[in-house]
Amino acid sequence: MQELARRLKELSSAEDFLAFFAVPYDARVVHVNRLHILKRFTQYLQREPGSEETDEIEMFRHYRALLQRAYDDFTTSSATREKVFKVFQNADGQRVGLDGLRASLAERRATA
Repeated sequence: MQELARRLKELSSAEDFLAFFAVPYDARVVHVNRLHILKRFTQYLQREPGSEETDEIEMFRHYRALLQRAYDDFTTSSATREKVFKVFQNADGQRVGLDGLRASLAERRATA
């Protein structure tokens, strides 16, 4: 497990992760959704972390399957529909204008 953990720390981009785990991908999908894919992958890892008793090969397979699932989420859907990040969770499909953002920022500063 030590070697896999060390190798994962060296990865920095969605493309790095997809290449490392040999997940085939469309560069156009990744270009638009790279952060969403990595965030969803992290969410899946938190929900299904795997077992500490699992050997590195099985853990690699488990992580690969979760990354494939995260990537697949964005080949059939969009970031807006998947709502991975809080900004999309709060928007509920409504557009937020600049005045609304300014008011929200003012409210946060007043309560801080």
